[in-house]
This record gives sequence, structure tokens and C-alpha cells, in this order.
Amino acid sequence: MLKFKTPKKGRVKRELEKRAPKLVETGKKTLILQGTKTSNVLNTVLSEIFHLKRDNAIRYTRKNDSIRPFESGGETSLEFFSLKTDCSIFVYGSTSKKRPDNLVIGRTYDHHIYDLIEVGVENFKRMNSFSYDKKLAPQAGSKPFIVFSGEAFESVDELKHLKEVLLDLLRGEVVDNLNLAGLGRVYVCTAISSNRVFLTHCAMRLKKSGTIVPRIELVEIGPSMDFVVRRHRLPNESLRKEAMKTAKDKTHKKIKNVSKDALQGKLGKIYIPDQKIGEMALPNKSKGVKRERREAKMKNSNNEPSSKKQKEDS
Repeated sequence: MLKFKTPKKGRVKRELEKRAPKLVETGKKTLILQGTKTSNVLNTVLSEIFHLKRDNAIRYTRKNDSIRPFESGGETSLEFFSLKTDCSIFVYGSTSKKRPDNLVIGRTYDHHIYDLIEVGVENFKRMNSFSYDKKLAPQAGSKPFIVFSGEAFESVDELKHLKEVLLDLLRGEVVDNLNLAGLGRVYVCTAISSNRVFLTHCAMRLKKSGTIVPRIELVEIGPSMDFVVRRHRLPNESLRKEAMKTAKDKTHKKIKNVSKDALQGKLGKIYIPDQKIGEMALPNKSKGVKRERREAKMKNSNNEPSSKKQKEDS
């Protein structure tokens, strides 16, 4: 039988609670790795991706010769690094004569490989090659828009898979409400052909439009590149079903005499029993009792001389 050790230190316990499954998952962290051989273009691509994801990303610059995606036995190191860094998305870069400037983007489930997609990088332009007003540079922590343009994202299986992976890679933490001031950039993905996608990064410039909603202009700030899809591997149907499971919402216990209204909000009913004021015991030193005694005393003093006169007359 397996023995489970409970953590003795509070720091270890808090760290394990962070990594435990949650009903509402937090943002996914990205692990960026490189193989034994990388070109200058590929190194720049990896550094630019790390710069865009620096809030939720970990970069390893050491060469890894034991990582070979799409091969049996070559993915154990990826799973180990995923468990060590608690990252659910990874980007692995390598180059060879057969596959130059190669990027492998994958996702993990329970720190095991979930799916993989391999793309080649072409026509790369780094951030420094674009000239723009530095005031338009997006701030750290800003939420991006992601635009997918082209019918191929809905009809071609490879581009469908690439769309799902890019969404998880670029969108960051999922939130319910957004502030317009916190939206400062856009990722534009355009399907040029059945296996080629153009990706660029733009900043948003808000201008007056005469209405509440401002007019938006896009300014390209980089990086930009072409992704050529080479290989991809989808997850098994059983693994997909297990990963897509969601916890059932707990049924809330009905509270009596409480209702909700769209306009007035939360409403409640209060039942007050009949008050029997006549049977209530009043304190002896109350002001009302003292006043009644004074009034009774005044009446008695007024009635006494009249009774005496009546006796004398008789």
C-alpha cells in the first residue's frame, strides 16, 4: 500500500494547497524551454514570448538533450519539469536541418502530456524593429483581445487545434468582469492558408467617437511571425473526457422569507406578533405615572373645600 505523508510545516502545506485542483482554476503558467540546437531567430522568439508572458512564465536557458516531443520516452523530462514548476503549458524550441526554427507548444493535464502541436517560425520581426509612440506600450498585467480571422480556423483540424492552444497560451487568467482602461493590446491571428497563420501583436489607441464606446485604432508593436503547422497530436477521447469534467454546483439551501428582485435587490419579510400594550408591566418610576399621580392629587385638593362648605350649610 502507498503511504501518504502529511506536511508538517505550514509553508509546505500552503504550497500543496496552491497546486491542488480547484473548482475555479487560476491562470495557467507557461514553461519555456530550448533544445540542444537553437538559432538566433528561435532564441529571440523564445525571449519575446517570455517578455509577453513574464507575469506567468518560467524560462529555462539551459540546453536539454533529453526532450524529444512526439517520440516515445522523450516526454518524461517535460512531465518532470511541469511537475516541478507547476506549469500546464510549455513552449519548446529547437532547430535542425529537417525542421528549422521549430516550436512545439503543448498542454499538460495532471502533469502528463495532454496534446502537442508543432509549428515552424518564418518571417519573424522582433519588437525593436517597430517604431511607435512608447506611451502606447501595454502595461504589465493588462488583458489582451485575441482575434482569429479566417474560415480555416473552423474547417481545418490543424488550425482548430492551433486556435485552442494559442487561446490558452495568450489569454492569461480568465475573469468575469473587465475594465476598459485595463485593455491595452490585441493579438491578431490570420489564417493565410490551410497550414499557415500570421500572428502579430498590436496596441490599442482609444479615440473619441461621439458615443460612450470609444473608437479603437490598432498600432502594430510586435512581435510578428508566421506559423507553419507541421505536426500535431490530439488527446485521447478518454483523456479528454476526464480533463473536461467539472464539479457540480452545490444546491443552495432555500432561505425562508427572502426573495430577490432585479431592481430592488434582496428583499425580506419580517413577521411581528401583536403587541398587547395593556398587559405590559410599566416601571414605578416612569414619568407618565408620576404625572398621573400629580393630576389626581390636584383634583382631590380642589374637591375638599367644596365638600366642607356643603356640610356647614347643612
